[in-house]
Amino acid sequence: MAASTAERSTGRKGPLQAAADGKGLMSGRLRKPSMTYAVWYLRIAAWLNLLGAIFVSFGNTVRQHNSGDYFTPYTMTAGYSSAAFTAFLAITLGRRKRAAWIFNLILLTPTAALYIYALCFAEFRAHPFNWFSTVVTTLMWLALLFGRREFYAKGDRNNPKLAAAVLLGGGAVAVSVGVLLVSAFGTVGRSTVADRISFTLARVATLAGDDEAPDGLVVPHWIGIIINLMSLALFLLVLYALFRSPRGRWLHSPEDEERLRALLDKHGDRDSLGYFALRRDKAVVFSPTGKAAIAYRVVGGVSLASGDPLGDPEAWPGAIDSWLNEAYQHAWTPAVAGASEEAGTIFQRHGLTALELGDEAVVEVADFTLEGRAMRVVRQAYNRVKRGGYTVRIRRHEDIDPDEFAALIKASDQWRYGASERGFSMALGRLGDPADGRCVMVECHDFEGRLCALLSYVPWGKNGLSLDLMRRDKASDNGVIEYMVIELILRAGEVGVERMSLNFAMFRAVFERGSRLGAGPVLRLWRAVLLFFSRWWQIESLYRANAKYRPIWEPRFLLFEKSADLLRIGIASARAEGFLEAPGLPKWVHRKHLESHR
Repeated sequence: MAASTAERSTGRKGPLQAAADGKGLMSGRLRKPSMTYAVWYLRIAAWLNLLGAIFVSFGNTVRQHNSGDYFTPYTMTAGYSSAAFTAFLAITLGRRKRAAWIFNLILLTPTAALYIYALCFAEFRAHPFNWFSTVVTTLMWLALLFGRREFYAKGDRNNPKLAAAVLLGGGAVAVSVGVLLVSAFGTVGRSTVADRISFTLARVATLAGDDEAPDGLVVPHWIGIIINLMSLALFLLVLYALFRSPRGRWLHSPEDEERLRALLDKHGDRDSLGYFALRRDKAVVFSPTGKAAIAYRVVGGVSLASGDPLGDPEAWPGAIDSWLNEAYQHAWTPAVAGASEEAGTIFQRHGLTALELGDEAVVEVADFTLEGRAMRVVRQAYNRVKRGGYTVRIRRHEDIDPDEFAALIKASDQWRYGASERGFSMALGRLGDPADGRCVMVECHDFEGRLCALLSYVPWGKNGLSLDLMRRDKASDNGVIEYMVIELILRAGEVGVERMSLNFAMFRAVFERGSRLGAGPVLRLWRAVLLFFSRWWQIESLYRANAKYRPIWEPRFLLFEKSADLLRIGIASARAEGFLEAPGLPKWVHRKHLESHR
């Protein structure tokens, strides 16, 4: 059956516009300009507030206007707190969040009404700046009205409850800390505990000055600053809780997994990372015809997909449209980690920009040989480990006895040596699941028959394997892993394998081209930077470890929409891969939550 028109599309009107068109939100020529005006209005106001805090004279002028006969425009009050507040509103409104639009409209409506009412008085009309403030503020109010359908991003239903909990809990903590500071370092005089609580509560809630302190209570200025900073932090946390994007589904359903496996059965040969879409901490969105799908996970407001879309390439555009629309409707930042060149080209047609991350090392079993001068070092290392009495066993997971598999899982956990389980785009994140019976286990035993290392590979289509897990006992020989990989390549026929994806070498092209004769200064500098960081992270060593097998290098790309989002996407990727952990609930709570969804 032919693919739908949407799935055959090769371009977009623009990612946000397409998402809005899907909901009938883009009719009317004034909507997008109105949205743009509202966002830039808040951005400019944030900068002016910041300048008013930095430059005392400018800030004093703004405050005199607000307390005298002049009125500054909406949110223009000069100060660090005002700058942070206005910048937050600009960011949330720029992400088209409906809650931010409602919040701004609630704040702005009485302000605009007051300005218009004040025009009835001659004293107000006498100052030209008041006319300017009225016009600019009223235009902002009209922009919110005309552009209301541009702000369609959904929020989490639990946001109001969370914001209330943050306000009550955070307020109690701030007041408690403030009272302790006042009691410990201030001059309490005849003030009671209730007086100190009242004073601190007033500072937290209204940023009242020291002249509001009860008789006999003298508070050092630095304590007032600390209380005000806690108040500002609490206010921003409440706003974040109120406007945060939905977290997305934590797990895809068993029905989704069945559909994904069906797509892998038909089209799994296309992408070596396809099987990792079955990770159970990913959600999935399908194309309109169900012939393609994209697996993703929402991390820190980033909708992070990995690898290529699954399924028929003719249906990829439909799946990409569905994924992008879902991201825009929830104010998620779309990003793809580890896409191939073919998929990256299609993602680019949908408004994303490609950045080369590195290369995947792929070995064609039929072309591999240990003969020749170029393989001398590898051949010598292989023979040395083999002479040491090490042996390798290769079999499918489904052929391993459950009790024996339990011992392998225990050894794998021990060989992590306390490190967190890592992986997202190129790791399955589970070992021993009955659904993964076609995976391949490679075990290595020393001359005494003791298990000392293991590798696990996931299926890559009908006759390929992709590396999932690599663990070894630190007491074993350093060349054990290389010995196991070569043994698997040489004996690949035992499990019907014709090609293997070994590992991923980040920024491989930089190391290779940067060391060549005639490399430019920028490339050499970039290589030097990577070599410096390779002291702590295995950047160069991964490249060298893969290069010794003389593989075919397949480039992999990071896809993103705006360069300004790269830092956010990088942090989200590091969290997803397990290199960073966000503060929050203890791990056992997350494990319990995960188990409750299985």
